[in-house]
Amino acid sequence: MRETRSMPVPDGLDGTRLDQALTRLFGFSRTVAAGLVEAGDVAVDGQVRAKSDKVAAGAWLEVTLPAPPSAVVVEATPVDGLRIVHSDDDIVVVDKPVGVAAHPSPGWTGTTVIGGLAAMGVTVATSGAAERQGVVHRLDVGTTGLMVVAKSELAYSALKRAFKEREVEKRYHAVVQGHPDPLRGTIDAPIDRHPGHDYKFAVVSGGRPSVTHYDTIEAFPSASLLDVKLETGRTHQIRVHFSALRHPCVGDVTYGADPTLSARLKLSRQWLHARELGFIHPRQGEYVSFVSEYPPDLTQALDILAA
Repeated sequence: MRETRSMPVPDGLDGTRLDQALTRLFGFSRTVAAGLVEAGDVAVDGQVRAKSDKVAAGAWLEVTLPAPPSAVVVEATPVDGLRIVHSDDDIVVVDKPVGVAAHPSPGWTGTTVIGGLAAMGVTVATSGAAERQGVVHRLDVGTTGLMVVAKSELAYSALKRAFKEREVEKRYHAVVQGHPDPLRGTIDAPIDRHPGHDYKFAVVSGGRPSVTHYDTIEAFPSASLLDVKLETGRTHQIRVHFSALRHPCVGDVTYGADPTLSARLKLSRQWLHARELGFIHPRQGEYVSFVSEYPPDLTQALDILAA
């Protein structure tokens, strides 16, 4: 049975969009909040309103909460192309292929890094939510390259702290449309959910601080190969930042890439690869680093650009 809650809108949310108010009050994602409003499960002063309507402080809010999500089960499923780069008692570093999620989630029916590791007989840390045990950072489904997963509880705690404190060296290679000006620079622009599309993110005022450093490796007639260092680790950060500069990652049609160029380069996803990963080993106390070579689809796109 679904639970209904009633409360006045706090003063601090006066003038806020209804879906944003629900996100702040209940911790919903914007997608869940919008879905509740559109389903008629939210009333303001007894009336159903649109998700973009502004709410006033003191208005009476009635919300029928969503049913608890069913448990997400981690299944041991072999993953073609998933390669272990390094493994010891505390960590496992993998090279993730395209089309693979970091961990299971509601609605995702494809393969995952966690499921692939389980199929290889790798036991990961038990810390974290059931479907994300051992996961200390993630890569997008369409992004390839290096991920580290914790195998011990010591490693999980140490790596989570290191990522939070920005002590992990994360370098990506990206091919973006055109030529960024300057050729080397820093993008310091806050990121949050896109105000108009729940599945996207955007540079928005009041978003979470996000910093991206980049340097041009090679310039082609229609695109540039960049070395990108992340200071923060927001969802879709590289894709969002370069899209905001009007230099989206080649192949990234979600963030404004030219589909004609994507087709010419035979790309069905963004040209983005987690190239290098470095951190202090949680038990040994020494700095370790790993490098991943480009997968075939990205190498082919580069060859076409060079030609």
